[in-house]
Amino acid sequence: MTTGIDGQISARLEADDVRYTKGRRSVAHALAEADGPLSAGEISGRLGSSVPVSSIYRTLAIFTETDVVTPHLSTKGLARYELAEWLTGHHHHLVCIECGAVEDIVVTHEDERAVETIVNSIASATSFTPSNHALEIEGTCERCT
Repeated sequence: MTTGIDGQISARLEADDVRYTKGRRSVAHALAEADGPLSAGEISGRLGSSVPVSSIYRTLAIFTETDVVTPHLSTKGLARYELAEWLTGHHHHLVCIECGAVEDIVVTHEDERAVETIVNSIASATSFTPSNHALEIEGTCERCT
């Protein structure tokens, strides 16, 4: 994880009078190093006993409130978290309906333009002004097939 992201998170938290503690930094690093969103349990597994599970949950709540992370609810109700796009860049997800795994995918510029065209078409048909979009494709991952 770059110190740039640490600096951005620290500034965002300080703007809300929240300290960027060692435990919060550890959670942010675990999320930054992941290939996709992680559950609190998965974060705990990566951090071991260095950060108590209760602190992980509190950190995720604070990070959600301050827009440092984006929560994703699986079809089975499990919440997984990833660093917000303002930190990591725009991307989409593949979501396994069997095991709940979520994989980040970056689509080609051509495919991204096609998604934006669809989003804008739907929005204009409903008099809605989109500000962003997220594409989650549900299916079965290679491990579960």
